[in-house]
Amino acid sequence: MPRTRASASHLFVPHKASRTQRRAARAGFADAHRQARRAEAPPRHRAQETADPELRPAYPLSGRPGPASARGGKLRLPAHRMTTATASGAYPFVAEGGLGAEGVFIGRDVHAEAAFCFDPFSLYGSGRIEGFTNPNAVLAGIIGMGKSALAKSIATRSIAHGYRIYIPCDPKGEWTGVAQALGGYSIALGPGLPGRLNPLDAPARPASVNEDDWASEVRKRRLLLLAGLARTVLKRDLLPMEHTALDLALDLVVAEAAARGTVPLLGEIAHVLGSPLRLDQALGNSSGHLGTAAQDVAHALRRLVHGDLSGMFDAPSTVAFDPTAPMLSIDLSRLGGAGDDTALVLAMTCASAWMESALADPDGGRRWVIYDEAWRVMRHVGLLERMQSQWKLSRGLGIANLMVIHRLSDLLSAGDAGSRGRVLAEGLLADCSTRIIYRQEPDQLDAAASLLGLTGVETQAVSALTKGRGLWKVAGRSFITQHILHPAERELFDTDARVAA
Repeated sequence: MPRTRASASHLFVPHKASRTQRRAARAGFADAHRQARRAEAPPRHRAQETADPELRPAYPLSGRPGPASARGGKLRLPAHRMTTATASGAYPFVAEGGLGAEGVFIGRDVHAEAAFCFDPFSLYGSGRIEGFTNPNAVLAGIIGMGKSALAKSIATRSIAHGYRIYIPCDPKGEWTGVAQALGGYSIALGPGLPGRLNPLDAPARPASVNEDDWASEVRKRRLLLLAGLARTVLKRDLLPMEHTALDLALDLVVAEAAARGTVPLLGEIAHVLGSPLRLDQALGNSSGHLGTAAQDVAHALRRLVHGDLSGMFDAPSTVAFDPTAPMLSIDLSRLGGAGDDTALVLAMTCASAWMESALADPDGGRRWVIYDEAWRVMRHVGLLERMQSQWKLSRGLGIANLMVIHRLSDLLSAGDAGSRGRVLAEGLLADCSTRIIYRQEPDQLDAAASLLGLTGVETQAVSALTKGRGLWKVAGRSFITQHILHPAERELFDTDARVAA
């Protein structure tokens, strides 16, 4: 094929031409010279120059030259470090992997579109999450959002992982069917019912504790129980002489019961407190007389013997504690229905003391202790102190406590700012590394954000949560999780059957 030749003539500009005409003539000559050079170029070069620069290949067909060409060798890229804040901005559509696959399946992580599992003891033992210091949890949500179903689901599925479940207070009787379906049992307490619990029963001694130390521990627990019961009825703290009267009455009753080969009863404690002569004789040469000082305490304990709680805690226990049972619940649905929670709190105090026979054993394995409808006992300092003791000893005893309330502001109802009850309630929340928040009413968002330290985004998310969906805050990390129920669980956990009927 003959080669194309092109040329451009020399520039001729008339002498009388203006500056603009001369500039235009030079531009025309340069353009003609450029076209002539392109006409002389081979066809291959012309095709490359006329193609769109954006469509030209970066490398030839043979591939990228050099050792990092990925043509047979390993691709080696330089290492690069960045902070998580930078990474979240550079890759905004990447979600974290959750808490791992160990533990109980809860549901679906909404943001990561992955399974969400939770096991407080696995998280505490592994140390994967910084700041996860205890296995306790709090669950808050308004009525109808599925918080009860979540609590029952955690308990049910945890049994398959080796946990045992204890419910020391079931004010609505919702756990009875669940316990029976799982092979456990429920103890119903109330006026006219055959169930009896003696809160002064001595727990079984752990193998690692000698007899003298265990006897001292049992005595201390009985004194704390008696003081808590008296404080709840009197609605005030006990005086020093009243504490002394309880101390002497307990020692007298325990000595007499040991001589008979029986166990001490609350009725016997109340009878001794109402006998001034016996108390003064037991006091000896110490100054003062306890007979008059112990009258208020005697009448306070009399309610458990002859009052509205008679027949429940003033007789030997009719049931034996089975620590191998997968689930045990105390049904108190027949108490506290008239608006007065005092009877419910007294019963819960006695039931908790009786249930501690298994909780005190450090070799009892992992256990969940679930306080359902805990908002009803927030105003009673005695119960808050017992709960605080369990919260503090949870790691050593292998106990994970779950407190179920409606609103975070329920914790503020424990008392005025700076009061003993308020401090205890806020301490319980501080000792919960896991906070599960279901939807809250708009007027409760400020209190929830203040108590839990929620961010603006988290506060907005809580106000828009749908049924079964909650915000999980696990030691500072946040997850939006959709709880997934099996059809069998849905039927077993249904709390709206009476409304639907």
